[in-house]
Amino acid sequence: MLIALLVGAGGFIGAIARYSIHLGYGKLLNDQWVPYGTLTVNVVGCLFIGLAAGLIDHKQVATAEMRAFILIGILGGFTTYSAFGYETISLIREGNITPAIVNVVTQIVLGLCAVWIGYKIATVG
Repeated sequence: MLIALLVGAGGFIGAIARYSIHLGYGKLLNDQWVPYGTLTVNVVGCLFIGLAAGLIDHKQVATAEMRAFILIGILGGFTTYSAFGYETISLIREGNITPAIVNVVTQIVLGLCAVWIGYKIATVG
């Protein structure tokens, strides 16, 4: 039960952070050809999950409870692949095929690279 509460609390923190970034990009950029807020959250979230997992797995810097709070809760609530899917389908439905393809390729390539970089940074030494 404690882990479930920690995941929920972490999810709340991650979701608020994600929403704040979304609002920030909405005010900063009027042209939303590609959903930049979601892209940023996904890449940063992937980097952080790589870092956190690397530190936790290789340097054992957290308990099982903290692992659940950080990886499943905060970062699970922060990353937005469900929003990514919805926004991509919306672009396609609106006839914006090229932006949809750019969105998919960019999200996947940068996200996977960020996880790898974060993990490598965390496991050096």
